[in-house]
Amino acid sequence: MSAPTTDRSTLDRPTSGPGRLSRVWSLASAETRLLGRNRTALVNSVVLPLLFVAVVPALGLDDGEFPIGARLLVTAAGITLVMLTYYNLVTTYVARREDLVLQRMRTGELTDVEVLAGTAAPTVFVTLGQVVVIAAGVALLGEWSAPADVVLPLLALLAGTLLMVVLAAASTSFTRTPESAQITTLPIIVVSTGLSGVFYPLSVLPETLGEIARFLPLTPVVELLQLGLAGQTWDGELVDGSVWPHAGMPLAVLAGWLVVGAVAARRGFRWAPRR
Repeated sequence: MSAPTTDRSTLDRPTSGPGRLSRVWSLASAETRLLGRNRTALVNSVVLPLLFVAVVPALGLDDGEFPIGARLLVTAAGITLVMLTYYNLVTTYVARREDLVLQRMRTGELTDVEVLAGTAAPTVFVTLGQVVVIAAGVALLGEWSAPADVVLPLLALLAGTLLMVVLAAASTSFTRTPESAQITTLPIIVVSTGLSGVFYPLSVLPETLGEIARFLPLTPVVELLQLGLAGQTWDGELVDGSVWPHAGMPLAVLAGWLVVGAVAARRGFRWAPRR
């Protein structure tokens, strides 16, 4: 008499309890409460964007061709993605790991992806909220102009946010403590941001350096935002007509970084402290 066979996929699947979205939402709610108790994080997340909008007239960002409202949105989105989404998540993931929180959460119903997504959710919501606040501020200042394309900047913002999440997860593999994140995140914060076109157009750089800079993580996000909001390419050319034919390269570079970041995070992310 042969022994009965058992479908392992049935054993591995939770038979009861809350669904995936419910589990992620519960974890995200807990992380949001923790964020709400951190006054420094709240100031950086809520007050600074408002101050940034308030000083727009003194920034001198209008170059005559790139609308000042679009320039501000591009700059704000780039800085927010790096300084809030990427840096904050590196420190959050590392802190949860060193406190054994990630390890404990994995022993329950939460899957690995759910743990990472739930932990990242509050930071992602604040990131998107910051951009909305700044967009509203630009409109109140009377600097809003119709975008060249509606879909492209939204795609750039969402894909850029996802990229910062996976890069943050990957960066934890060589970040031992939350304090050391100030050092390990410098390549992306300083180099990638400085050469992304956030503060000045890449066309002012030497041609070779400008071409290399287009392959850094944040640059394709900035390129797509500029194309979608102002119809301007990375080298300052104004597009007459559809901007999508000019979006092929930055979309490919962004997709490539998403794959690289996801693979690096999957292979290098540590759930427990090094002993």
